[in-house]
Formats: sequence, C-alpha cells, structure tokens
Amino acid sequence: MSAVDLLDLDSSLTEEERQIRAVVRQLIDDRVRPHVAGWYEAGQVPARELAREFGKLGLLGMHLTGYGCAGSTAVAYGLACLELEAGDSGVRSLVSVQGSLAMYAIWRYGSEEQKQRWLPAMAAGEAIGCFGLTEPDHGSDPASMTTRARRDGDDWVLTGAKMWITNAPIADVAVIWARTDEGVRGFAVPMDTRGVTAREIGRKMSLRASVTGEISLDDVRLPADAQLPGAIGLKAPLSCLTEARHGIVWGALGAARDCLETTLSYATTRTQFGRPLAGFQLTQAKLADMAVEWNKGYLLALQLGRLADAGKLRPEQVSVGKLNNVREALAIARQCRTILGANGVSGDYPVMRHANNLESVLTYEGTSEIHQLVVGQKLTGVSAFT
Repeated sequence: MSAVDLLDLDSSLTEEERQIRAVVRQLIDDRVRPHVAGWYEAGQVPARELAREFGKLGLLGMHLTGYGCAGSTAVAYGLACLELEAGDSGVRSLVSVQGSLAMYAIWRYGSEEQKQRWLPAMAAGEAIGCFGLTEPDHGSDPASMTTRARRDGDDWVLTGAKMWITNAPIADVAVIWARTDEGVRGFAVPMDTRGVTAREIGRKMSLRASVTGEISLDDVRLPADAQLPGAIGLKAPLSCLTEARHGIVWGALGAARDCLETTLSYATTRTQFGRPLAGFQLTQAKLADMAVEWNKGYLLALQLGRLADAGKLRPEQVSVGKLNNVREALAIARQCRTILGANGVSGDYPVMRHANNLESVLTYEGTSEIHQLVVGQKLTGVSAFT
C-alpha cells in the first residue's frame, strides 16, 4: 500500500489486480528506476529492449483478447499504466501507443490478415507500432488533416506528413490516418515501404525518455489490403484515442505518486530551523492537499475502469478523467518541487522530470481545453468547437 493511500483504496482491488500491479512495480524498480534519469538526460531510451521485456510480461495490448494478448481487465491495465508512469511518462507512452493506439486500431478495425500479421509480434514486443494522426499543422483539429490517400488502380497512394508520433523512428508499422474521396480512412503502413521516412525529433525538454518522430509520406504506394476495412470516418481514430486516454487517466497518478512519495521521504528527513520540513504547518498543508487530490483522482480512475469493464464507459467520461487527473498530477509535481527547494530541480530526484513530462501529457491526446469542451458539450448539448 502506498503511503499516500489515505482511503484504503487498495481494498477496492481484487487479489489478481494487486498481483498484476506488484509484478509491474517490480519490473519498473528493477529495469527502469536505476537508469531512467540517465535516459532522460541523454534523451535516449532502449525502447526496443524494453518492449521485448514488457511483451514477456504480457503488458503490450494487455487489455485486448486473442492474437497473443493477455485479455486483462481495464482496471488491471490502468494499474499497470500507473506503475509504468511512476517510473516515467515516456515508458508508459511506449506501452500506451503500442497497445491502446496501434494494436487497438488493428485489433478493432483491421482485417483478419492484418491482425495475424501484426498483433502477435506486437504483443511480444518483437514489432513496434505507432499511430499517425497528428500533423505539423493539425493537432487538436484532426478533421482538417491534409494527408491524402488516393486510388490508383487497385492500389492506394499516400502523401502527407505526421508529427509528434511516439515510437515512429523505431516502428515497424504505422497506423496512418488519411483523407480520401470517401472520407477519413486508416491504413497499416509497413515502415520499410518505399516513400516512408521517419525523422526523430530532438531538443525536447519533456518526454526525453521516449522516442518521438515525424513521418513523411512521399507517394507511398500500398496494396488495397493495407486499408483497415472497419475504419470508416473520423470516429475510428477518435475511438482509439478514447482507448488510450483511459491509460493516461491512471498513468498520471503514477507520476504524481512518485513525486509525493519522494517528497514525503525528503520532508521527514531534511532538517531546517531545527526541525524536519514535515514539522512545519505550511509543509503539512501542502502535503495534505496533494494527497487528497491524489486519492480523489484514484477514485475517479477506478470508477472509469469499472465502467469500462462493464462496457459502459463513454468518451466524455474519459475526458473528465484525463482533464482532472493530468491537471492535478502536474499541480502535485510542481508543488512537490517547492518542498524540495533547489533539490527539486536536480536530476538526482524524479520530481522535475515528472513535472516536465506531465507538461506533454497535459497536451497530447487532447489538451485540457479540448476536454473541457467535450465535457461542456455534454453538459449543455451545444458544441463550442466551431
């Protein structure tokens, strides 16, 4: 049980869920924590090696069924994301993009041939996937995408660019979303296809332990069977984002918990003015407020997970979770930094790294403003997007 679990939330989990959480936590303690500060500082991460290790534990596409996937519950997947992001947001992003975006798109919308070709290898971590929706000029407004797919005989020809794509520089397959004469369609694009290039994005101040890239599509010729037959219209990629956002709702809590636990340890051992920092009223007020917000966020994540397992989770409910939990996790990370003082900006402690990472998590897969509008539309029945 975590020191910040004020409400005995652990008792709300099944024994199997606790066991899955323990296995992932141990993996992160053994494989990520000793190295992640160095990965972050260097801007390099052994993503393929990590993917294979995650695959051995069944973490990739773990909430999907068949094709080598574990078929776990949504809550178990959420708990895994929490532990992964307690290590680093970039590490959780590797798993989320692989399983909840690339694999999920193929699993839900792909042909049986596409599923057989890609999913077993992706579940094992032997093949890496990415999800190409965001473009250099179109992030929050995917309906305005300019990537095009046109018919040429029986083939498709894709032209365009995708930006800020996690895993792109190391990916074996990209799920690319493009506009056609019949609307938005999805394609499973092998990254070694002629005309496909991926460039790694450097100089990032956030998610440095994550591989991020730009994909260029220069008259990329694909056979007809590269199209995901079930992916018709913009609702298809948006449903994939809803799937991935559920993991973010949980994952952000992991970053926040790591900050809180680090800060509690620091505040009880660091002495100023003849007493531990934890003995000052202002420090205790900060810690109490942060712990309360963390517990509220956990209850929210657990409710969404139970709804997902019952098949009742709605997109606007996921927006509530993403909006609240990422926003509060970032506020917790920033507040923890103040308690650590100058040490809060040191790479010897994880707090500033988590805070920097959460700045990206706040933006990707729907900014806070976008999720506010989703919730606002549900409350009022009026769309304010246009």
